[in-house]
Amino acid sequence: MKIAVAGGTGTVGRHVVALAKERGHDVVSLSRTEGVDLVTGRGLDQALAGSDTVIDVSGINTTSTKKAVDFLTSASQNLLAAGETAGINHHVVLSIVGIDKATSGLYAGKLAQEDTARHGGVPWTLLRSTQFHEFVPLVVKTASAGPLVVVPKMFTQPVAAREVAQALVDAAGKGPQGRIRDLAGPRLEELDGLARAYLARTGQRRKVVEVPFPGAMGRAMRIGALIPAPGAAVGRQTFLEWLEASSPLGGSEK
Repeated sequence: MKIAVAGGTGTVGRHVVALAKERGHDVVSLSRTEGVDLVTGRGLDQALAGSDTVIDVSGINTTSTKKAVDFLTSASQNLLAAGETAGINHHVVLSIVGIDKATSGLYAGKLAQEDTARHGGVPWTLLRSTQFHEFVPLVVKTASAGPLVVVPKMFTQPVAAREVAQALVDAAGKGPQGRIRDLAGPRLEELDGLARAYLARTGQRRKVVEVPFPGAMGRAMRIGALIPAPGAAVGRQTFLEWLEASSPLGGSEK
């Protein structure tokens, strides 16, 4: 197949691009650094020419509900419109487990993205996954204040980004399936424990303080609503295994 990967330079996207190429597919990555703007549609028609499948792993790093909804709605609408013009016959979307129970910020944006794909003119497949292992370093970075790292009380079941990419490339090869089984990592964890493990691994002497996050999002975090229901697909690599395989600074997998 010829596969276009929206967000092909991101955490999961780079794995999707590499795996699809390893399997012999012709792959084009869609990102601003490669001359494609999903929000304005600039460069999309040319980039999708000749492709038959789109894997959309695009995203935005924001806590603003409006920014997330605006970005993911526009990006999805533009991808689908350009996809219809280009003759795309399969639109694969990556989303997040539990977004029905925590409809703010990025989660609200992902719900809008899912709805756009469902009602677009291209046959689709939807995969929801839990947070990636890389979520922990991101939380530590953004939640650090001097010697403290303030993290929300949260149950999570993190999954390897490469395993999410494998599931997406597998789905692309099977044709449109609608919503498929959610994907999670192999272990139920608490975020504060993962943050402590990451800090120890990277030699950072900071104290982790766990606090309840307010609102519906905080409640979803605390009660385990962001964990998939029984029957979800389960990955193999644990967070600690990923951490051991990572660089000393907790970067991407080798």
